[in-house]
Amino acid sequence: MSSTTWDIRWIMSILPHRYPMLLIDRVLEIEPRRRIVALKNFTINEEFFQGHFPEHPIVPGVLLIEAMAQAGGILMLHDDPQRDEKLLFFGAIERARFRRPVVPGDQVRFEVEVLRLKSMHVRVGGRAVVDGKVHVEAELLSTYVPRRQAGTEAT
Repeated sequence: MSSTTWDIRWIMSILPHRYPMLLIDRVLEIEPRRRIVALKNFTINEEFFQGHFPEHPIVPGVLLIEAMAQAGGILMLHDDPQRDEKLLFFGAIERARFRRPVVPGDQVRFEVEVLRLKSMHVRVGGRAVVDGKVHVEAELLSTYVPRRQAGTEAT
């Protein structure tokens, strides 16, 4: 485990995602191939709050799952010497539980750990935590695919 923090520029060197789909602001901890802790600060300026829901804005659950997956992607790709040639695609979302809503002003701590790792697949367990309380939890299965095969070559 490291006490270093990794900023958005470093994150963008790992993940192909960009605004508005980049959902990780900072990484606090990484234990290679074991676990990661990452943060996202949700502000009222997020575009989706205009329609989800105008009088009671909450972060869509699908975006919280996506943020967990992005944290898992950082965990699995950050030290991979061939990361520029790979992407991780969802294979399954299991045991998803939405316990509390995430609202504007919340800082979400994504805690993701590897449950099973094979050559082409990884299963992670993730939690979205706000102020020490679990808001969302899920298990995610992802598959490595070549970027060229995926049709998403980096430019």
